[in-house]
Amino acid sequence: MVLENVKNFLSLKKSDLSNEALTPSFKTLLEMKREVLRLKDFSFKNTTLLSGDAKSSFKGRGIEFEEIRTYQFGDDLRDIDWRVTARKNTPFTKLYIEEKDRKVYIFLDLSDKMYFGTNKELKSVTAAKIAALLGFYALSYKDRIGFAIYTGTQTYIFEPRRQSAYFLSILKKIEQICKQNLFQSPKPSQSLTQALRLFEKKVGSNAVLFIIGSFDANDEQLNRELKTLMALREVYLVDVFDRLEAVCPPKGEYTAEYNGLHTMIKNFSETFEKDYAAYFAAKRKKLRNLCLKHNARYRPVQTDLPLAKQIQPV
Repeated sequence: MVLENVKNFLSLKKSDLSNEALTPSFKTLLEMKREVLRLKDFSFKNTTLLSGDAKSSFKGRGIEFEEIRTYQFGDDLRDIDWRVTARKNTPFTKLYIEEKDRKVYIFLDLSDKMYFGTNKELKSVTAAKIAALLGFYALSYKDRIGFAIYTGTQTYIFEPRRQSAYFLSILKKIEQICKQNLFQSPKPSQSLTQALRLFEKKVGSNAVLFIIGSFDANDEQLNRELKTLMALREVYLVDVFDRLEAVCPPKGEYTAEYNGLHTMIKNFSETFEKDYAAYFAAKRKKLRNLCLKHNARYRPVQTDLPLAKQIQPV
């Protein structure tokens, strides 16, 4: 829904594409790396946010030396420390910390509904910034980061890698898509559910997923696909919203448009304002309950508030 009376900055000319409220530049996305330190207390269920630099809770053959102890039945003969064994006259074996190579995937919705905003910036800009921030955080822990970017007409899939140059190329693609789609409204040929289904086929069962977008809690097909993703993976649902979606605009009459249909919204009572806020709160509660039921985590993010604080654990 677009409220005509409050989308004043959405009418900017194409020559204003550099405006950071409308489309994120590569420089802006790159600057999200500075925000990484603000996420240092962010943790996944398995003790750390990303496990690339995290030690496993079990020992085995790995890279990092842990300790020497007496040989036990079943230990790998290749790990016997022959010097200590000769000195102690009893077999000793070396133990190593087994490293965990975890994949982190980010699904970013940049479809038509994300190009809306009334405070500070469009939802697409906020979503892109979150994706950049989480990507830089993943790289800081040497994890492999994979991406899926959904545009409404197609889904770009980027296989997980841990190279910085590779990730920067993804950020440039995000910038390009945002600029192309800002003033274009191509007819959707792929639903969000279809895009997530394609994404689900690409990711493994032991992965961390960040799904960033603006979700319709009443879309049962979407909910079923989210359940499938949550079944075998650690999922964070990052729900980006504009303040106008949560709080009714000031009293007055507003022309609204959705899918080519126009209507008039009349706000002249406190009852209307309460019902307006309650409708949004109910949708958010439904998404939160969906995540709680399936052992996932829900993060609502408002476009005009600091990002790092909003995606921290609660």
